[in-house]
Amino acid sequence: MKQDLDALMESANLDALLVSGPATRNPAMFYFTGNVHVGYGDLVKLRGQEPVLFCNPMEREEAARTGLQTRNLAEYRYQDLLKQAGNDHAQATALRYQKMFTDLGLTAGRVSIYGLQDAARSYEVFKALQALMPEIEIVGEMKDPVLLQARETKDEQELEQIRQMGAITVEIVGKTAAFLQSHKVRDGVLVKDDGQPLTIGEVKRKIDLWAIERGVENPHGVIFAIGRDAGVPHSTGNPEDVLALGKTIVFDIFLQQPGGGYHYDFTRTWCLGFAPEKDQKLYDDVRQVFDRLMNEEIEAGMSFSALQERTCELFEEQGHATIRQDPLIEEGYVHSIGHGLGLDIHEPPFARPPEVMLKPGVVVTIEPGLYYPGSGMGVRIEDTVFIHPDGRIEVVAEYPHDLVLQIREN
Repeated sequence: MKQDLDALMESANLDALLVSGPATRNPAMFYFTGNVHVGYGDLVKLRGQEPVLFCNPMEREEAARTGLQTRNLAEYRYQDLLKQAGNDHAQATALRYQKMFTDLGLTAGRVSIYGLQDAARSYEVFKALQALMPEIEIVGEMKDPVLLQARETKDEQELEQIRQMGAITVEIVGKTAAFLQSHKVRDGVLVKDDGQPLTIGEVKRKIDLWAIERGVENPHGVIFAIGRDAGVPHSTGNPEDVLALGKTIVFDIFLQQPGGGYHYDFTRTWCLGFAPEKDQKLYDDVRQVFDRLMNEEIEAGMSFSALQERTCELFEEQGHATIRQDPLIEEGYVHSIGHGLGLDIHEPPFARPPEVMLKPGVVVTIEPGLYYPGSGMGVRIEDTVFIHPDGRIEVVAEYPHDLVLQIREN
């Protein structure tokens, strides 16, 4: 949580954080600013102090909406710095950072950098800044970045935003189910009023429309994959495929708040009309493991990677191959049991070594699945859960887990 940042910075021996780039679709910046129209900014967070947002004067009112202390980048007279730097933009930007840091009293210490900028440009700028301010050490955190550690646990405001996204997500899933059920059947395929088959591409366009109507974004697309494609975990589905009865459909949807805010992540597997015996058996195996994990296995404070190990054990007991037996397998249980969720779809904690704990405050997905593309089928069930401070496990957005989506044949 944000309230942990100073302690995390102290533990990592960091004196300041520098976050650069736009406020939107830039998780590190959005974390501090929320959804405001700031096309470019620099945010400096000194340990023990509130963040300061440097922005262009055209966006001063948007910046003020953040509630942060703001400063005007124009005051640093970039064109004058550019002349001083002999028309070297990297040097001029480094001179601007030198003045900004000095104004904040930051003249020595370790500064970690975050945000979205061109890598080549950033390298030149920070190399020049390091030469201008030898007492400042610019660092990049490859392992356990402080900001990601803070983001790992959610406060009530963040949780409420995720809950809102969950409510919208299941509403749209319900609309999708009703849309499919509204179609007639001909020769085992859903058809439209003109008699033409309904396709996956048409279903996805409806989902996009419903997301727009509810004021949320679908920037990553939707997984809506049928038959063989359902057996490839992240196949998004062929837009030309028709909606045939009796084939597994993996429907994985991960909508996002406007501007690059908080996500929700959710998966159901459907068979339209009926489920063949082999598909039903595969679903029953996944559902058995899912229910076991949700009702008996997951608990606050446990190791997330231990939950992955337990998932592998349960699937192996059913006779399925798992990723712990062979990391290269393409059939069976081929991925991890879940991941953290927030401003990124996949963020800490992760269910893989090194060991991390499911501490109170985390929002994670639980998503066991089995995949057999060679047999033309795949199943995944996914709910997103919040671990409360008292250890209670909350499913953030409830929705039925039924495999068969009833279709009225005409």
